[in-house]
Parts: sequence; C-alpha cells; structure tokens
Amino acid sequence: MNNLQLYGWNEELFQQKQDSNFKDLLHGRVTVTHKTRYEVVAEERFYTCELAGNMLYGKSSSEYPCTGDWVIFQSIDTDKGLILDLLPRQKTLYRLKSGTVSERQAIASFIDKAFIVQSLDENFNVRRIERFMLQTVDEGIQPVLVLNKIDLGFNREETENALRHISGKIPVFYTSVESMESINQLRAFISPGETIVFTGMSGAGKSTLINALCGQELLLTGAISDSNGKGRHTSTRREMVLMADSGVLIDTPGVKLFGVTNDNADNLSEILDISAYEGKCRFSDCQHIHEKGCAVIEAVENGEIDRGVYESYLKLRREAWHYTASVHEKRKQERSFTKMVKGSYKDKRK
Repeated sequence: MNNLQLYGWNEELFQQKQDSNFKDLLHGRVTVTHKTRYEVVAEERFYTCELAGNMLYGKSSSEYPCTGDWVIFQSIDTDKGLILDLLPRQKTLYRLKSGTVSERQAIASFIDKAFIVQSLDENFNVRRIERFMLQTVDEGIQPVLVLNKIDLGFNREETENALRHISGKIPVFYTSVESMESINQLRAFISPGETIVFTGMSGAGKSTLINALCGQELLLTGAISDSNGKGRHTSTRREMVLMADSGVLIDTPGVKLFGVTNDNADNLSEILDISAYEGKCRFSDCQHIHEKGCAVIEAVENGEIDRGVYESYLKLRREAWHYTASVHEKRKQERSFTKMVKGSYKDKRK
C-alpha cells in the first residue's frame, strides 16, 4: 500500500474529487509522463495509464496530464488504467512550448518549491536564474537557488556579487555530492508532503543531487567525462521519486531556453530589485526605456542598478508582452472562427 499523503494528497483534493463525474473511481498522482502514457501512483499499487477518449480527443495537448497532476482513472487490468478526469491544477511550472509563440507547456504541477540548479562552471548564468524565478513566483511556487558542483572550484566573491540583486529574495544553497554536509542542509529544507521540482540546464547535476538526497541510485545519471570531470546529461523525461519519510522530488530534462509565459510586470520588477525605483519616476506610466525623469534609467547610469540586470529586465518584459499579445491574437482568431462556423450552420438550416 502507498501512503498518498506523503505524495501530497489532502482534504482539499478529496473535496475536488467529489465534484467530478467520476468520483467513485480510483485516484492517483502522475509520477512519470511518456507522451500520452502515464505512470500513476495510487493507494493499492502503481498503474500504467492511458487517456480515455474524453481526455484524448476532448482536450488540447496542453491540457493533458503532466508529472505531479492528480488524476481519476478506471482500472482495466491488474496494473493498467484509463484516465478519465484531471483535478484542477495548482502551482504549475510552465515553459513556452518549443516552436510556438503562444502555447505553454506544463512541466510539473502541485509544486511547493522549485530548486533552480546551476553548476558553478562556465555554464553559470545569472540571466537564466532570473528567467526561472519569474516563471515560479507568479504561480506561488517558492524558488530556491541551488549552486551545485562547488568541488570544481569557483570564485565565491564574484558569484555573490553577480547574485547580489536576487540573493536576498530567495534561499541559496551551495552544494556538491562530495560534501554530505551540503546535501544534509538541502535535505533539511524539504518537509514531509512537499513537492520539489528540480529545474535547470543539462549537466547541472539535478539527477545526481536527487540520488544523493534519497541516499540511493533512483535516477539514471551520466558518466563522468575524463576531459572535464563533469556529468553528462541523461534525463529525458519528467520523473517523480519519493524521499523516505519526507517530500516528493521531480526531476526534469535540462533546457537551453526557458520561454517566459507570464506578464506580471510587478513580479519582474520585484525579482530584479527595480521596484524601489519605479515609484520615483516623473511619469506614473513610465516604461523605463527613454523617458525623461525616469528614476530607473538614472539608477542604471549612476551604477545603482547593474546594466546587465536592467537589460535583462527589458528583455524579459518584452518576451512576456509578446507572449501575451500572441495569446490574445490566437483567442481572437479562435472566436472569429467559431462565429463563422455557427453562421454557416445557421445558413444551412434556412
């Protein structure tokens, strides 16, 4: 038997299940996704499930279950099932779907904390950290920065200076699987019933960290390269594991580009430590680009705001605006198409 409370099941989810047309069927949490096939943990056992017709053809691919979702399914064999319903998502980590400008993809759901894993080598990138942070805070997910592979050697002063504008806003951990003290500190930050998603670039060491936190080799990791001493990327799917008497950890494949899918300018300003200057601008609708009397631009020129941070702010805001505009245009086209179809149907009935 599986204790679903350790996986996050609670009274609120139970009440949501009662509102479903399939409330008398089994429920469970998606632990691994394989396109339209899912591994689900339920109280009795683990099941391999596929989507029922109402899910497969009645929803768009962006509405299909993702790792972390709670689903209602019908058992059709000892360890097989059909998913018929999905409980309303909460605290979902999204990214812009590759090759699109207006579609977002759910990475994982019901997330309490997002561990943003960055390796302390040449792949360290503050701009990428800012991007991940923006995607989490709008969903109410607590971002946590995990600076990994401290055993490779790094300039701590340079690193802390680069993170000065965000380090006071989120917890920061320095880790290495060679240092059990650092792993224990990170483990202590995970509470029973919490769900933690690990996200970051390929090769940052996410899977290796998860194995170290669990104290056993649960996830496949890349071999260490003889030339640079770094692990190679192996994660190709979003996979959930349960820590003994603790929380749930979700590994995700590394991504080179994590497209922005939210347009909350206030969150962006707060993350990048710019909000304190915005209220001092001459004009209340100041865009902080070229306006006279702009306190943000003045702070950049005086060195109070790092120019790289300011340029990141403009870039992320532009991406968010472009995504939002694309979504609005897509919805407008869909409404026009629906109206046209309805009009055609009425003409045929005359």
